[in-house]
Amino acid sequence: MKKTSVTLAVLGALLTCAAQTAQAAPDWGKVPKRDVQVFHAGVTPIEWIMKKSDHSGRTGLNKGESCVGCHEEKGGLNFDMKRLAGKDLEPKGAPKTMNFPVAVQAAYDKDNAYIRLSFKAPGGGVDPADKENEVKVAVMFANDKVAQGAQVGCWATCHADARTMPGADDKKTKYTKDGAYELMQWKSAKGAKVADGLVSDKRNMEGGSAGVKAEGGKAGDTYTVTFTRKLAGALAEGKAVPFGVAVHADRALGRFHHVSMGYTIGFGADGDIKASKQ
Repeated sequence: MKKTSVTLAVLGALLTCAAQTAQAAPDWGKVPKRDVQVFHAGVTPIEWIMKKSDHSGRTGLNKGESCVGCHEEKGGLNFDMKRLAGKDLEPKGAPKTMNFPVAVQAAYDKDNAYIRLSFKAPGGGVDPADKENEVKVAVMFANDKVAQGAQVGCWATCHADARTMPGADDKKTKYTKDGAYELMQWKSAKGAKVADGLVSDKRNMEGGSAGVKAEGGKAGDTYTVTFTRKLAGALAEGKAVPFGVAVHADRALGRFHHVSMGYTIGFGADGDIKASKQ
């Protein structure tokens, strides 16, 4: 083989190795964790949130404050959980565990974003209707056109007329009145398809363009789910992106999940969670 050919072959191998290294999964042991509390929200859609007689925080939201800024204290939540579990806000009955922490880690490289969630899924649910999945985990990212997206997280998709709400249309899904959320979801059933979807005028669990991949499993009593998706769409370097987390534990369906308030992930920018650059 000629010297030039050898040189080109070596150079090609080095470039391939560099590309693989750039796209390798993060060393999660070196990525900081941030606990986010998820909680059972009962019947508190965005209409309830923005009604002053129901929710005194409406005034702060209208001033530009966030749900997290008011309700997160020392890593916990200052909600009146007894009220959330009461018949007025949860007519079907509340789960035994009203809130629990999810450890969130984030990283990125020039092409992809990586989100890792770890948690202990509680039992004691009241609507174990999902026969296929013991647990489902979703993350939604709001684009810039969602009104109050950075303040309320995924609450802008939760409406009183959506299915599983009392007296609502069983066929109506989550939706937004403006803008959209990019959605990704992992399911625990063996061979289940990862959702790469969008919530706009309705929820679509597929058809998204983020190229979402996910790996998940349970070790002992802890679930760990790792999402990989393109650093594109709502996500970009130099930007803090609003997001929310939802966990359907104990075979829950619909609104019988535990959800987070709205947080931000900073990709080369400040955020509640700062993604590590690879």
